[in-house]
Amino acid sequence: MTSEPIHLAALGDDDGGVLAWQEQALCAQTDPEAFFPEKGGSTREAKRICVGCEVKGECLEYALGQDERFGIWGGMSERERRRLKRAAG
Repeated sequence: MTSEPIHLAALGDDDGGVLAWQEQALCAQTDPEAFFPEKGGSTREAKRICVGCEVKGECLEYALGQDERFGIWGGMSERERRRLKRAAG
């Protein structure tokens, strides 16, 4: 992961606009339900997977840029992402 900002447009590929980083994401190889727990459900398993993911930063940036309201993205819950946006804003 780099410390330089990643521009979302640069992450797209020429194959139908799919973001290239998604192919490397560990969550794509696991149970997607872990990343979208029921209200009040545990986020522990998803966050554990995110810790070792090489594209965690790209995933988080995507979620912030798309204002994703549900799920674990880049190792953070929606509440954590909202807090991060407030702190940065």
